[in-house]
Amino acid sequence: MAFNNLRQVAVFGSTGSIGRATLDVLNGLKDRLQLHAISAHLQLDLLSQQQRHHDPCLAIATDPATAARWGWMDGPQRERRRVGEEAMLEVAGHPEVDIVVAGIVGMAGLMSCLVAAESGKRLALANKEALVVAGPLLTRVVEARGGELLPIDSEHSAIFQALHAGRKEQVRRLILTASGGSLRDWPIERLAEATADDALRHPNWQMGKKITVDSATMMNKALEVIEARWLFGIPPENISVVIHPQSIIHSMVEFVDGSVVAQLSPPDMRLPIQLALTYPDRFSCPAAAFDWSTSLDLDWRPLDPQRYPALELGYEVARRGGTTGVVLNAANEVAVEQFLNGKIAFPRIVEACRTALDHHHYDPNPSLEELIRLDRWSRQEVLDWTQRQCSSAH
Repeated sequence: MAFNNLRQVAVFGSTGSIGRATLDVLNGLKDRLQLHAISAHLQLDLLSQQQRHHDPCLAIATDPATAARWGWMDGPQRERRRVGEEAMLEVAGHPEVDIVVAGIVGMAGLMSCLVAAESGKRLALANKEALVVAGPLLTRVVEARGGELLPIDSEHSAIFQALHAGRKEQVRRLILTASGGSLRDWPIERLAEATADDALRHPNWQMGKKITVDSATMMNKALEVIEARWLFGIPPENISVVIHPQSIIHSMVEFVDGSVVAQLSPPDMRLPIQLALTYPDRFSCPAAAFDWSTSLDLDWRPLDPQRYPALELGYEVARRGGTTGVVLNAANEVAVEQFLNGKIAFPRIVEACRTALDHHHYDPNPSLEELIRLDRWSRQEVLDWTQRQCSSAH
C-alpha cells in the first residue's frame, strides 16, 4: 500500500447514497484527502465502476458468496481487491488510515465503527445503529482512544455546528427538525391503507427504502433522539422534535438565555459529509447553495404523537439505555422489511417494535456479545409476530 502526506479516507458502504455522495465530495478535495478504500456488500457492478473511476488503494466486497458469484477476485484488478468483512476491519484499524466514513446501514456497520474507534481515528458516522445499539460503548472507546466522532447526518451535524455558539452547561434543549415524511398530510385513519409506494414518495430527499419508510413512521427521528443523547451527552427530556416541511433548518440549539442557533442549508447531504471530513476547516463544496435573490418561506409545527407513535419509543430507549436500543433497532429493520414486502400494514411497524421491547429481557449493562445475541432474537421475534398476525387474519 502506497501512502503520501494526504489524509487517507476509507468509505464503507460506498455504493449507498451516503457513500456515493462522499465520493463526490472527495473528488473536490484531492489536494487534501486521498481515497484509500471502498467497500460494498452486494452492488459489485457499481463497486467495480467506483474502483475504476476513483482509483482507491483497495476495493472490498464484504459478502463472500456474492464475490464468488461475481468473480470479484478475477481479472486485472485482483491485486487491489479483497473479500470479506475481515478485510474491511483490517482497513478500519490500519494505522495509516486517518478517517473512516461509516456509511453501512444497520447492525452490519457496528464492528467497523468500533475498530475505527479503538484505533483512535476520526469516525465520520452515518450509521445510526452504532449509537442506537452501542452508544455508551462507542463513545467510551472514542474518548479512551483519543479519536473523534463527527456526525454525518444533517440533523446532528447541524447540532454539532450550533453547539459552538455556547458552552454545554448553557444549553437548554436540542431541537431536531423532521420533514414529517411522505405521509405527513394523510388523515391518521387512512394510514393503514398506505402502500410501500406511498411511503417511499419522500417530498424532499432521495434516500434508500428503509430510511424513507423510517421518515414516514418518524422512527428515523426516534433513532436520532437516541443518537443525540449519546453524541452530545444531553438528557432525552432536553431533546425536542418539530415538523419542518422544507428541510432547510436542519436542527437547532436553544440556550438558557432564550437564544436559538440554527443551521440552514438546502437539503444536500454533501455539506455535512464534507464538514465531517475537513473539520475544523471549511472549503468550497459541491452542495447546492441558497439563491438569495428568491423568496423562501420557512415554517414549523408541533409534532402529533398520535400520528407518530414511534417517537415515544425513541425517548423510552434514550431514557433506559441498556439492551433497549439493539432490540428497537433490529425490530424496526425487520418490521420495515415486512411492510415493504406487503406482510404487515404501515401502522404495525411500530406495533411490532413495541412488542419486541416489551418481551425482551432487559439488561442495563450488556456486553457486546449480549447485544449481538439480542439483535438476532429481536429479528426472529418480529418474524414470529408477523406470522401470528398473518395467521390470525385468515
